Amino acid sequence: MTASLVLAGPDRSGPRRDARASAASIGLWVFMGVATALFSLFITAYVMRMNSSDAVSLALPWQLWLSTSLLVAGSVALEQARRAARAADLPRARRLLWAGGLFALMFLGAQLWAWQALWSAQVMPAGNPAGSFFYLLTAMHGLHLAGGLAAWAWIARAVRRRPAEAAWRIALCGRYWHFMLAVWLVLFALLAWVTPEVARFICGTA
Repeated sequence: MTASLVLAGPDRSGPRRDARASAASIGLWVFMGVATALFSLFITAYVMRMNSSDAVSLALPWQLWLSTSLLVAGSVALEQARRAARAADLPRARRLLWAGGLFALMFLGAQLWAWQALWSAQVMPAGNPAGSFFYLLTAMHGLHLAGGLAAWAWIARAVRRRPAEAAWRIALCGRYWHFMLAVWLVLFALLAWVTPEVARFICGTA
């Protein structure tokens, strides 16, 4: 009798799943808002520091173009994974999810390669302001991406164990990757194009 009542009871897994998805989505938006504020402060500090008399332009290593292309590829892979999960094509979604994570790992490797190239060129963290901020900004972005990789690994495991939750979990992972890509593109443009002359123009001291 008890077993029949349990089997006949309403399925509440759907509403619970929707509630978890909604809460996770809100939490991610809040986190991205905080991260945006943090990076905005760093960007403002960089422009103000490059306005100083001792600031000089930094020749960026070519490895940054490689890392940028890898992060773009990872973002594209996760977007395709999201679409595959929505279409209930879970095998393809899992493959693309793994591809996105691997591209992110390669991005971090390329960033470390860029650090090595700057060290070889005698650009140290305690050198000119552009070099100091290069290490600071890329390190902060790398830490945020490493945190995203930890979440990616957890999502990859959860997708295998709970296929019904694959769509919203992969969608959240993809959203964060798109955010990390947008932040990196802004930082890359900042490091490449905001020279002391540009900083003085922005600050009105030219």
